[in-house]
Amino acid sequence: MAGAAEIVEADNAEAIIATIETKSQQIESLLKQYKHIEALKTALDGSSPKTLDERCKSANWIAVQKAIMAIRDIDGMLNALDAEYYDILMKYLYRGLSTGDEPTCDQCLMIHEKLTERAGLGCILRCLTDTANTV
Repeated sequence: MAGAAEIVEADNAEAIIATIETKSQQIESLLKQYKHIEALKTALDGSSPKTLDERCKSANWIAVQKAIMAIRDIDGMLNALDAEYYDILMKYLYRGLSTGDEPTCDQCLMIHEKLTERAGLGCILRCLTDTANTV
């Protein structure tokens, strides 16, 4: 019976990855149109995948990272984002910092500084204590 549960989880992961791939194509299209903030909103909508499957989380991170790296006007981005996006964005910033990739870390640190000024320390605390919705 355990095998059946694993198959369902694997099938579910494949469905989640397919959804993420579709979202990633939408993000790419928005980025090509220089709609960076819309791309970031699209990337953050529906994040994080409701699965423990690391393939899903990695695929979703790649989509979010593309949008994060395209942002040049951080203040403008934060002005355009609703506060509901702040906590999930903070989670992805920490995911980006964990990569050790210098350009990604630099971008994530710049956004982190501005986001913390805007959202306060509570945003960091909620991000670090929420173990149910990991990215």
